[in-house]
Amino acid sequence: MTINGWIQILIYCGILVLLVRPLGGYMHRVFNGGRTPLSPVFGPLERGLYRICGTSEREEQHWTTYAAALLLFNLAGFLVLYFLQRLQGGLPYNPAGMGAVDPALAFNTAASFMTNTNWQNYGGESTMSYLVQMAGLTVQNFVSAATGIAIAIALIRGFARASGKSIGNFWVDMTRATLYVLLPFCVVLTLLYVWLGIPQTLGPYVDATTLEGARQTIALGPVASQVAIKMLGTNGGGFFNANAAHPFENPNAFSNLIQMLSIFAVGAALTNVFGRMVGNERQGWAILAAMGVLFIAGVAVCYWAEAAGNPLVHALGIDGGNMEGKETRFGIALSALFAVITTAASCGAVNAMHDSFTALGGLIPIINMQLGEVIVGGVGAGFYGMLMFILIAVFVAGLMVGRTPEYLGKKIEAKEVKMAMLAILCLPLAMLIFTAIAVVLPSAVASIANGGPHGFSEILYAYTSAAANNGSAFAGLGGNTPWYNITLGIGMLMGRFLVIIPALAIAGSLAAKKTVPAAAGTFPTDSPLFVGLLVGVIVIVGGLTFFPALAVGPIIEQLAMIHGQTF
Repeated sequence: MTINGWIQILIYCGILVLLVRPLGGYMHRVFNGGRTPLSPVFGPLERGLYRICGTSEREEQHWTTYAAALLLFNLAGFLVLYFLQRLQGGLPYNPAGMGAVDPALAFNTAASFMTNTNWQNYGGESTMSYLVQMAGLTVQNFVSAATGIAIAIALIRGFARASGKSIGNFWVDMTRATLYVLLPFCVVLTLLYVWLGIPQTLGPYVDATTLEGARQTIALGPVASQVAIKMLGTNGGGFFNANAAHPFENPNAFSNLIQMLSIFAVGAALTNVFGRMVGNERQGWAILAAMGVLFIAGVAVCYWAEAAGNPLVHALGIDGGNMEGKETRFGIALSALFAVITTAASCGAVNAMHDSFTALGGLIPIINMQLGEVIVGGVGAGFYGMLMFILIAVFVAGLMVGRTPEYLGKKIEAKEVKMAMLAILCLPLAMLIFTAIAVVLPSAVASIANGGPHGFSEILYAYTSAAANNGSAFAGLGGNTPWYNITLGIGMLMGRFLVIIPALAIAGSLAAKKTVPAAAGTFPTDSPLFVGLLVGVIVIVGGLTFFPALAVGPIIEQLAMIHGQTF
């Protein structure tokens, strides 16, 4: 590790913290129906969309109606994307003449982008036409991210309201998230990326002749617009197979910094939105502090492991850390930082290959996802995942002091705790059961590039990434097979909707409760003590659930590496 590396990491953290309050204040006005600088532009369009949909910003929904609207909308998006892929060969804007996508791969991709996962078992520039990239993948990047934000806002209303029967309107929340948050910022980011050198064109691929006289086809396309939303919406799906390691997606250190900030910006700002909506910004800063502790710990371990490298390589007289799978443009510090950011959020974009990380360096991205990506997390998804852990933490605190647990004046009772545990436990269900089946299935094992614990880590990482709706991969796994396409797709659906439904049920339950005034015995939830308790609960739950699987994979691989054995 170097001082320069840590300076870059701290600069990133400092800029991110400075963005939290102004962006949080803006989003608070948006979702409270307040006037913003964009209201004169988007206000008439917003009201027109409501008339078309047959709804109104004054019309609110019970949590069951909210959930039904969400599920039907996502089902429609899944079907549209699936058939766009299957019919791609006969559709326009296909300059490379790409044919129909295989049914299993089309199912996987439709589930992936609809759930904000963006797992890619294909090379974007060699599989998807311009039309599918724009009308299918990019559209889902917007609406899946907007869906996550809407759920977070609905859950926040559950804590902020008292004796209410509704938690908002899904159509209104999703429309506002798209029009006022995602779309305008992505327009600005797209123009900035074009200025930095990222292509944005509908022209055909370019043929070039190399110095050796060989013919090379250079893929182009509407790249900048997809990069903007894939980062801001924590989608992560690359236009190119190499993702953010490709110079047409990530040209230089400045674009790398902007993309890392984009990944965390909305998720971090939602903590401030929470504080404002419940009437106490300190509550939001306490949640962000817990996220920050876990984030910095992960960055420190990952950076240290990659800077230390492999002792077998050092024995050959080669120093400089582990540069395998990394670019000299970014180096070890920014590759480790990017890896932790993209897996702490449900993004999945990569500027280095995680399969080439050391065992301990690769362990941190896996843990980030297994904890539900609550360390800032995806747009909305990480925040409502963190609120599930908060309910467990206050329940544990109540047991310790012998009081009925409370959070922000709301009694946390059996129903809320059961729903929170259901949301938390669905992730290991999808991650571990599919992994257990895959490691004994010959056709599934045949897809891994390495044997031993590293091969196990490749499979574990895949199902962890799918269920956590992350989308990054260990790269050593050949996932484009019927088994992986179907089971990973199922894992994505489980990880998304088996968390969403309990979260909305909790929102409805809390909104209906009266707010109890704070008393002398009320446990303060904006203090360092609560931050420590929350971090402890997250680590303990994750450790108890996933430690056996991690011990078989990256932990034993790290110990073997120290003793001179690699896989």
